[in-house]
Amino acid sequence: QLQASGGGLVQAGGSLRLSCAASGRYVMGWFRQAPGKEREFVAAINWSGTSTYYADSVKGRFTVSRDNAKNTVYLQMISLKPDDTAVYYCAAGSTWPGTRTSRYDYWGQGTLVTVSS
Repeated sequence: QLQASGGGLVQAGGSLRLSCAASGRYVMGWFRQAPGKEREFVAAINWSGTSTYYADSVKGRFTVSRDNAKNTVYLQMISLKPDDTAVYYCAAGSTWPGTRTSRYDYWGQGTLVTVSS
């Protein structure tokens, strides 16, 4: 069972950290869906946390990490832009790096991130 949290309203240039409570030996992914758009891949991290993968649009600004002792995956977001506004979802799967939604078996409810200009 997955549960994402940490969303909110932030000004452009600000930062937020999202968390996802997740148990099990899964590849964990973050996706986002803006109004009227398809859900898109943001970042993924393997079970051990030794490998990460990012969408080009967030590379250098977002960092995915995990603490398996706490069963938690994080998405640290800095230098946020209005285009980052979306509902963010965490997902669990077994395919690396898993950039497609179809590669994930379990999804949490989303958390809304709103970036104001």
